[in-house]
Amino acid sequence: MLYKEPANGKVPAGRLWDRLSKTRGRLTDRLNTLITGRKVIDPSLLEDLEEILFTSDIGVETTGQLIEGLKQRVDQKSLEKPEQLKSILKEEMISFLDASQGLSAFNIPEKAPRALHVIMFVGVNGVGKTTTIAKMAHYFRAQGQQVMLVAADTFRAAAIEQLQIWGDRVGADIFSQKRGADPGAVVFDAISAAKARNTDKVFIDTAGRLHTKSNLMEELKKIQRVAGQLLSEAPHQVTLILDATTGQNAIAQAHVFSQSLGVTDIILTKLDGTAKGGVVIGISQRLRIPISFICTGEGLEDLEIFNPREFVEAIFA
Repeated sequence: MLYKEPANGKVPAGRLWDRLSKTRGRLTDRLNTLITGRKVIDPSLLEDLEEILFTSDIGVETTGQLIEGLKQRVDQKSLEKPEQLKSILKEEMISFLDASQGLSAFNIPEKAPRALHVIMFVGVNGVGKTTTIAKMAHYFRAQGQQVMLVAADTFRAAAIEQLQIWGDRVGADIFSQKRGADPGAVVFDAISAAKARNTDKVFIDTAGRLHTKSNLMEELKKIQRVAGQLLSEAPHQVTLILDATTGQNAIAQAHVFSQSLGVTDIILTKLDGTAKGGVVIGISQRLRIPISFICTGEGLEDLEIFNPREFVEAIFA
C-alpha cells in the first residue's frame, strides 16, 4: 500500500514504522539512553551525540551540520534541556529532507496531458534494480497506465528472462532483443515501438554498473543520447537505485552517477533489512537529489512514496 498524506497532518504508526525498526534501534534507542537522567547539555553529551549520529550512517558532513546547529541553539539559550534534543533533531532532519524534495516527475498530476514518459533506471549490481522496476510498473499499471519494460541489460545472464517474468506478472509490455545486442539499439527500437503503441511509461532496465568504471558509464550516456534523438528531452528521468544496506557507500555511488548522468531522483531499496536508514538524510543533505520512493520489502506492494515527515517520525518514534 502506498502512503497517503493523512488529512489531519498526523503520521500514523504502521508498516513503515515496523520496517524501520533496525534504523530506529541504532539511532533513537541510543539517543534515548544518552539523554536519560541528564540534566544539562554539555560538551560531553554533544560529543556522544555526534558519535551516535555518525555511526547511524547520517554521514560526517551532515552530522557536523546537525551538531553545529545544536551548539548555536545552546549558546543562544534556545536549547537548554537534554529532552529537547530529540524533537529538535527530528525537525532539523525533516528540513534537510524537505530542502531536497522537488516535484517528482513520477507524480504527474492526474489531469496532465497523456504523453510518453521515459525513465532510465541505473545503479550498481545487486541493489535490486530489476525488482524495483517491477514494483514501479505494478504501481502505474494499477493506475491504468500502459507500461513498457525495456531489457537494455543485454549482457548479464538471464537478465532478459528475469524482466520478462516480472513483466508477465504485472501485466507490462516487454521489449527485448537477443542477448549481447547493443543496448542503445534496443532503446532506440523500444521507444519507436512505444510511440506507435500509445504507451504511457517506458522503463529502461540498464546493466548494473560499477560507478568507478568510466567506460561503462559512457555506455549509459549513449543510451541517454539515443533516447533524446527519438523523443524530446528523453529520458525524462534518470532514476538511481541505491541499496540502503551499503550505508555511506551509497552516497559515493550517488555522487558519481549524478555527476556523470544528471540523476533526477533516487529510489532506496532494502530499508527493512538494515540499521543504516540514516543514509537517507545524508544523501538528501549532501546531494540535494529528490528521493521519490523507498522499498521496504520484497513484495510488489512493498513500495512507499517517500514522505520526509513520515520517514523521520518512523525512526524517532
